[in-house]
Amino acid sequence: MQGFDFKIPGVTLDFSAPVPTEELLSGIPTFLGVPMAKDGSWDVKRLTLWTQFEQVFEATSDSFLEDTIRGFFENGGEICYVVPLRDKGFQALRDGLEQTELIENFDLICVPDVVLHPQAVQLQQMVVDHCEQMGDRLAILDALPDIDQQRDFLKGRSAAIYAPWLKTEFSDRPVPPCGHIAGVFTRNDRTVGVHGTPANIALEGVLDLTTLFTSAQQADFIAGDRPAVNYIRAFTGRGMRIWGGRTISTDPEWCYVGVRRLFIQFKRWCDFNLADIAFEENNFKLWLRIQREIAYYCETLWSQGALQGATPEQAYFVRCDGSTNPREVIDQGKVITEVGLAPTVPNEFIHLTLVHGENGVAVN
Repeated sequence: MQGFDFKIPGVTLDFSAPVPTEELLSGIPTFLGVPMAKDGSWDVKRLTLWTQFEQVFEATSDSFLEDTIRGFFENGGEICYVVPLRDKGFQALRDGLEQTELIENFDLICVPDVVLHPQAVQLQQMVVDHCEQMGDRLAILDALPDIDQQRDFLKGRSAAIYAPWLKTEFSDRPVPPCGHIAGVFTRNDRTVGVHGTPANIALEGVLDLTTLFTSAQQADFIAGDRPAVNYIRAFTGRGMRIWGGRTISTDPEWCYVGVRRLFIQFKRWCDFNLADIAFEENNFKLWLRIQREIAYYCETLWSQGALQGATPEQAYFVRCDGSTNPREVIDQGKVITEVGLAPTVPNEFIHLTLVHGENGVAVN
């Protein structure tokens, strides 16, 4: 471990990177849909094997969950949660999203069954709004039949669209791609990290695609003035590969899946590791602890290649001291930390303000 370098005003910390916390896993989706549990319950189910889905749920033609969860495990998925919905309507989805707030340690949401609803795009926007509010999850959205309307309607940073639908080995109907994509996310997280773009990766268990997009369509899908679509391409001898890694955001700071997921993971890390500070006295010792622990984590990210820069100073900064916490902030029962991270794209710092309070960590 390198030494401390104390300066006035404030404190500059320089540490070697620690071992990442094993318990904070990524690449874990929650699937919301309308399968019928064999025991008749509406409880959240945790699955670690595809065969568990068959043991727990009845097969039904009204739901795509069977096919998408199979695709998740075929493509490297390890753990997922299933939230059964009573129907495909707005209130059922709203109730299901509220249920996800009780699930710990997941960071992806898949809703393949909403595509069967006449107002599917409005339901997808409800999911995006939920992800934006929570700040700790990304929605993997399936392309809808009217993909232009879908692109024109959806707004946000915490979602990505994938197209087209898939022809798979075990299903006689087209399958929404979200489950297969989620499995690739898990696989990529284990080999590269959440900052890595899950693209140019072959999908397992896929025989063909329902649509082959033209070159003009492919170019339009990544035009910067509309939400992007990450399309899947068929390559002779190389299989079906994800060809794109963009969110639906048109903001250059948030248009890349890897960047958005990096900041989602940063928020999750703060929630996981700094939850107890609400019980500590708000003074210099607490500020020092927050700055030290966040600096540890930032150095870990930098050493993993998630942040650019030849030195830690070029990759991140953390500030939690008297300048960010004047008396009026302390009197409100809050602790404010300013953080800047330099992801590999875009070529600039992205600034965050962390506000610790009684209800946890808010990231602005």
